Amino acid sequence: MDLRNLRYFLAVAEAGGFTAAAEQLHIAQPAVSMAIRKLEQTLDLPLFDRQERRVRLTDEGEVLLRHARTILQAVEDAERDMRELHTLERGEVRVGIPSMLGSYYFPPILMAFRHRYPGIRLEVIEAGTRKLQQMIHAGEIDMGVIVSDTPPEDLETHRFLRAQMMAILPADHALASAPSISYDAFFAEELVMFKEGYFHREVIDRISREAGVTPQIGFEANLIPLIKQIVSHGYGITTLLEMVVADDPSLVAVPFTPEVWLDLSLAWRKGHRLSRANQTFVDLVLAQADTTNR
Repeated sequence: MDLRNLRYFLAVAEAGGFTAAAEQLHIAQPAVSMAIRKLEQTLDLPLFDRQERRVRLTDEGEVLLRHARTILQAVEDAERDMRELHTLERGEVRVGIPSMLGSYYFPPILMAFRHRYPGIRLEVIEAGTRKLQQMIHAGEIDMGVIVSDTPPEDLETHRFLRAQMMAILPADHALASAPSISYDAFFAEELVMFKEGYFHREVIDRISREAGVTPQIGFEANLIPLIKQIVSHGYGITTLLEMVVADDPSLVAVPFTPEVWLDLSLAWRKGHRLSRANQTFVDLVLAQADTTNR
C-alpha cells in the first residue's frame, strides 16, 4: 500500500472532498483523484461514495480510515526517531499543560529545557486535562498533564506533583482566618470557576454532586489573573493551587475539610515509545519533582 496514496486518502476523508484536500496538500485536484483510484484498485474496494456533492466514506473507507491514522502516525513517529537517533541537536516536544500549571509550575522547567537543548523545538499547548487526553489520543501532542486519580487504561502516566486544592478567598473574607472550610460553607458562596474540562472544575463538580448541592457559579473564566481579580474584589470565591496565590497578599488559601489532594501526571499513549527529545523532557520534569519533594 503506497503511503502517499494513504496520506491523500486521509486528507480527502478529513476535508470532505477532493478539491478541499488538494488545496490542503498544495497539489492539483486530478492528482488526488488518481491516487484514490489507485488505492481503490489496489484494495479492490470502494472507499468513497461520490454520488453526493460532498463525498462520503463507504463502510470500507471507514475501516481504512482508522488504520490510516494509526499507520501514518507510526510512520511520523519513526521518521522523527530516526532524525534524533544520535543527537538532541534537533527534535520536537509537543506538550499540553493546563493554564494553572503552565503559569506557575512549568516556566522554570520549560526555560531550563530550552537552555540545555536550544535545537529542540518546544511547543506548549494550553487546554483542560479532558481536552489534553483527547489530543494525546489523536496524536496532536506527544504528552500532556492529567489528573491521575483514575488514569485511562490506554495512557501511561508518571506522577510529578501531588498538590492540595485550596479554597481561595479575599483577605478580608469572614472565613479567611479559618483553619479550614467545609464543603457546605464553600458551596454557600457565589463561585468563580474554570470552565468545564479543567481539572479544578471537574473536582468541584464531583464534590457538589456527592454533597447533593448545586454550585452558585457567578463567573466562568479560564484566565487566572481575571479570576484572582474577581475574587480579590469580593465578587466570589474560587479554588486554585496554593502556589497561584503565594505572592498575592489580597488573597488567602484555605484548605477544605476533608482535604482535597490532586495527583498530577505526565501522560502519553500506552505502548508508544517516546522520542529521545520527549523522554529527555520527561526525565527533566521528574527530576524537578524529586528535587521539589525532598
